[in-house]
Amino acid sequence: MATTTPPSSAWERLTEPLRSGPTAYGFLGLYAAVCTWLLLTNPRTSLGTDIVFVLFLLLVLFTFRSRVARPFKIGLAAALLGIVLPIFGTLNPFYIDVATQAGIFVTLALGLNVVVGFAGLLDLGYVAFFAVGAYLWGILSTPQLTEINPAWSPVPPIMFYPFVLLGLVAGGVFGVLLGLPVLRLRGDYLAIVTLGFGEVIRVLANNLDKPVNITNGSQGIREIARPPLIFAEPLRGLGLRFDDQQLYQQFFYFAVLLVVLLTMIVVSRLKSSRIGRAWEAIREDETAAIAQGIPLVRMKLLAFAVGASFAGAMGVIFASKQLFINPPTFDLLRSINILAMVILGGMGSIPGVVLGAVFVTLLNLQILPRTATVLREAQDAGFPIPETFDPTQYQRLLFGLLLILMMIFRPEGILPDERRSEELHEAQQAQQEEPPPEEAAATPAG
Repeated sequence: MATTTPPSSAWERLTEPLRSGPTAYGFLGLYAAVCTWLLLTNPRTSLGTDIVFVLFLLLVLFTFRSRVARPFKIGLAAALLGIVLPIFGTLNPFYIDVATQAGIFVTLALGLNVVVGFAGLLDLGYVAFFAVGAYLWGILSTPQLTEINPAWSPVPPIMFYPFVLLGLVAGGVFGVLLGLPVLRLRGDYLAIVTLGFGEVIRVLANNLDKPVNITNGSQGIREIARPPLIFAEPLRGLGLRFDDQQLYQQFFYFAVLLVVLLTMIVVSRLKSSRIGRAWEAIREDETAAIAQGIPLVRMKLLAFAVGASFAGAMGVIFASKQLFINPPTFDLLRSINILAMVILGGMGSIPGVVLGAVFVTLLNLQILPRTATVLREAQDAGFPIPETFDPTQYQRLLFGLLLILMMIFRPEGILPDERRSEELHEAQQAQQEEPPPEEAAATPAG
């Protein structure tokens, strides 16, 4: 008979009754009903709505962390993300755009987690694969293609769908091209080479405007094509009156949500497969992995290819959604941002990385700007707050402090992978139990 591990922390002991048994079903149902009512009855953009929106997204994660029946989990998540959030998005487009951006970064963080969390390969140039997919669709779907050769014409917008798969392949190919030169490198040297690769892609995008104008240089590519709304007429036939902007917001939300779900399924299956176990062995000890017969070269290249392919596919969707891309969009800080999501959530942990990506995205797009607005209102009300103080200007400082605090107090991340957490705590316990060198030298042998 299987035994359940008793909760270890005070927080787990407190939330244990809410995560299993009949209490969990009642709590999740009541939580979902209250959040849904608050969102749909108060759709205006405000601090209160921001808080409810964050609690709403946390509910989805809490549902999958609860020990309830799988059909209940899937049904509740489908209702929240597939019905409630799109309806709320029609009432306030800002929040569905935030959810879409969060989904984009969830996919990027999951892809980087394959390289960093599973295989233990530090990649500081991951955003380069995102750029490859974005520029692939940006160049071939716009008049920019005629700048390369006047005889060529842009591909029709309907080709967006096969280009998502083509971006997947292109990202994987570039992942292999990055992996080939760094097979013998590890640690800091690997990080430096991957950082250089990301900067090379960005500099190429910035300078490939002469002698042949391929990327349009620093001016970027505008008027990127969007796919045709083939589902718009059936919706309008049902009496739903949405303009094209609202329809495209809904389209990209569901497109990103579909990619996120597929990415989570693929990554979770890989993690529990022989490939995932081989990646973990390489992460822990390359020499021991080789001795066990694991093909080191093949597994490393596969990790780079799999992680990069998700970024390439999402780059195509991102370019079509934004309608404009330029080299600064894919700078080093974006790679560091994605890496911070993985570290904060928990390297190697799929739910942890999802939480880290959502948290950092909300921090960038919602929490810090809203805090700045509240502080400005407090200044107008007479509170002694310096006029030059703006939380959005201290964004990188805040990320740095968060990473420092995480490394000191919870180095395994917010929702860590169980195996990595056990290994880390075992290593820390061994260091604490090991006597200092002075005491060891003073202890007589025998």
